[in-house]
Order: sequence, then structure tokens, then C-alpha cells
Amino acid sequence: MNNKDILKNGVYIIAEMSANHAGKIENAIEIIKRAKDAGADCVKIQTYTADTLTIKCDKPDFKIHGGLWDGYTFYDLYNDAYTPWEWQGRLKEVCDAEGIDFLSTPFDFTAVDFLESIGIEFYKVASYELVDIPLIEYIAEKKKPMIISCGMGSKEEIGEAVETCKRKGNEEIILLKCCSEYPAVLEDMNLNLIPRMKELYEVPIGLSDHSEGYEAAVIATALGAQVIEKHVCLDKSIKNPDSDFSMEIKDFATMVRKIRETETIMGHGDFYLTEKERMGMTGRRSLYVVEDIKEGDLLTESNIRSIRPSYGLKPKYYKQVLGKRATRDIERGTALKWELFE
Repeated sequence: MNNKDILKNGVYIIAEMSANHAGKIENAIEIIKRAKDAGADCVKIQTYTADTLTIKCDKPDFKIHGGLWDGYTFYDLYNDAYTPWEWQGRLKEVCDAEGIDFLSTPFDFTAVDFLESIGIEFYKVASYELVDIPLIEYIAEKKKPMIISCGMGSKEEIGEAVETCKRKGNEEIILLKCCSEYPAVLEDMNLNLIPRMKELYEVPIGLSDHSEGYEAAVIATALGAQVIEKHVCLDKSIKNPDSDFSMEIKDFATMVRKIRETETIMGHGDFYLTEKERMGMTGRRSLYVVEDIKEGDLLTESNIRSIRPSYGLKPKYYKQVLGKRATRDIERGTALKWELFE
């Protein structure tokens, strides 16, 4: 797999499951099936345990203050949110059977090794790991496509991550603009950075969207985003650490439809005539004889006009033909052609 494979069908839409399985593999499988039905190209999970991300510690450094997870320790949050590794091979099999891509975010070397063992074809790097250069090196060495979220990233930090991949011989990179807020408020989304990132880093750019609704995804698509990632849940009433900022799958289906409509509206950016426009070309103006003209008469402002339809010479020739002599009798209502005058 390479970037061309990922992007071959237009905007690549990722349904991020994260913790929305709420501890039940049945929910995870149902999310996969419904994401496929909703039009997603890929279902993404996360591969970590609380022990691979942090340590069990109650010191102030390890407690979350404010926001969606206020009061948690990092360890307890990740212990509640993780996807059991013993499920993950099974979830990939379900994705394969459903005809939808399977993707995961590893958070340490052991997670990368595990994902390699179940045959993952590409990787996601989370925003918080953007600065974990040793982890990015280790993933890049697998020579598989890497989708890297850039939340909180400075221009230099994003550049360093990109250069790290390239230094390891991996140029199959996609960057995702991201606002690492849960949920992200609209005034912080800064989607105009998408074309700027494309210019700076010369790789495909997408959006990892934590905002509510589908508007940001649609606007990002119009700005040139080639990947959209969105957290999805079956129902917000199924409570888990991610449910409050995730999109219900029925709304996700609407988002997919709006993204596809936006792609259609944006077109391919080249000058061309549609078939219906081609048929309507006769409504353009052209030069017509508007009074009977005898052979030898001059073409004048009174007997030649630029009018609709478009079967005569183009209006740009109007001044050029004035003063020419007719080579034959020309009836009123005749489209002016070069052969009708000297």
C-alpha cells in the first residue's frame, strides 16, 4: 500500500473508533459494520495499554485538571479507554470481511511490533506523539504509509517529523491538520492552515476533526483536504471517555455524503465545458446580417450586428469586417461568414 492507494478514490474518510466500543467487542464490530454502511473508507483503533503510555501514579503531574477528563489520572483514563490487544486481530478480520481498511495508532515500540504481527498495512501517529522522534523513526522503518496528526505542532516540529520519516527512507507521509481540543471549538480550528501546510511540507494534507458537526470536514474538503478523520460512536448514550465529543454513526453517514457532494462541487480545477454548457453555446452572440445586402455593398454598422445566436463570426471580428464588400447577395438573418465578403 502507498499514498496513491489510500487516496485513489478521492477524500479518504476514517472512522475513529477509539474508546467508543465501551469495553465490548460486540460494539466494536457493530461500529465497523455501520461505518462501512455509512461510506467510511477506513476504521481506526488505538493500540496501547495504560502501562505502555504512562505509570500508575497519583502525584499532581499525573492528574488531569479541567476539560472532558477532569479528575482522571492519566493511567486511569487510558485503562478505561484502551482497546484490548486480544481483540485487534479479530477486528482487522472483520474489516477485511466487510471490505473496509483497518488502521491503528501505536503508542510505543511494542504496539508497532504487535501491529506488524497482525499484518497492518499503514500507520497513524497521534498528535501527542508528533514529537516522539524515536517512535516515528521506528514506524518509518517499516516502509509503510504514515498518517501523522499535527495537533499542537509548531511548523518546526511538524517539519522535523516529516524529515525523520524521509531520513529513514519513508516518503509515504500524509499530515492531518488537527486542533487537540475535545471537543474543538470552531474559533480554534484554523482550517486555512491546510493549504499552507500543503505548500510547506509538499505532502497530502487532511483533517483530524474533533469539532462538533460536519461543517469543518466539509470546509476542509473545499480547502483541499485529502483525508478526513472523525471520532464515531454508535450512540452517545453509550458512555465512555470519548463519547461526548464523538459523532453518532447516523450523523457520520450525513457527513460522508456532504464530503462527497463537496468533492463533486469543487471539481478538478481545469477549464472545460460540460455537455449541457456545450449545448447552450448557441445562446452566445455572433455577427449577423440584420438588413438585406446586395453584392458589392459595404458591411456597415446598420447592416451588421452582434446578436444571439452564435452561428456567425465571433463578435471580436466586428470592427475588422466593417467596410468590407459583400461578394454576393446576403439575406437578412444570415450568419456572417468569411466567405460572404472580401
